[in-house]
Amino acid sequence: MTKFIIGLLVGALLGGALSFVYFNGGMRATPAPGAPIKPPEAGAPPPGMAQIVLRQEFFNEVLNTILSDMNAPSFQLTQGQGGARCDNRITILNEGSGTQTGVTFAAGKIAAPLAFSGSYPSMFGCPGRAQAALELRFDAERQAVFGQVNVETVDLDGVNPFFSALLTPVVQSTLNERVNPITIVDARQLAVNLPIEATGGTLQGKVSDVRAEVKDSALNLYVTYAFAGAGR
Repeated sequence: MTKFIIGLLVGALLGGALSFVYFNGGMRATPAPGAPIKPPEAGAPPPGMAQIVLRQEFFNEVLNTILSDMNAPSFQLTQGQGGARCDNRITILNEGSGTQTGVTFAAGKIAAPLAFSGSYPSMFGCPGRAQAALELRFDAERQAVFGQVNVETVDLDGVNPFFSALLTPVVQSTLNERVNPITIVDARQLAVNLPIEATGGTLQGKVSDVRAEVKDSALNLYVTYAFAGAGR
């Protein structure tokens, strides 16, 4: 569970920052793995389904602790030179440019507003903010849940919104190459392989379906297993 939480936070929030570091590099698109996770179907839940509930407040408390009590995540630019007003780094801020960094579960999606400061290998200014959304995907063959970070807007302070908008597809393309996809839950975390001593066998479970629902400021994951017994 801890790896799930950290994976989601880092993917949605810090991954966006990494994309800025490389936004002048090559822009080769990487196909997203698996298929988008759908909402749960109406009616009774299927047999073998487990539910995981993660609340928005929990995510933001973890993130606030990281940004307040630890060194702010900072990334050295690998290309270009910083100007006199900047330090040639990108740093994630708890708050800045009228934006509070965090995770928002609303309107059926996972949103990730991000405040940052830093310098860029261009004429653009230092501080700014970005808005991203995290799409969850399930790859049945690899038995893993992935996150696909989709940048919606990038705004740089003191820069005409028209020019800021031009950066959005550039950042998304770089993010696809450098960051996406993000492994959120891998096969080892999802697998069920439980020895039953009284039977001399092992209970095994393979994930057949994953559904997700965002409501009431919480992310609800529904994981359905197909169980089978195996002798030892």
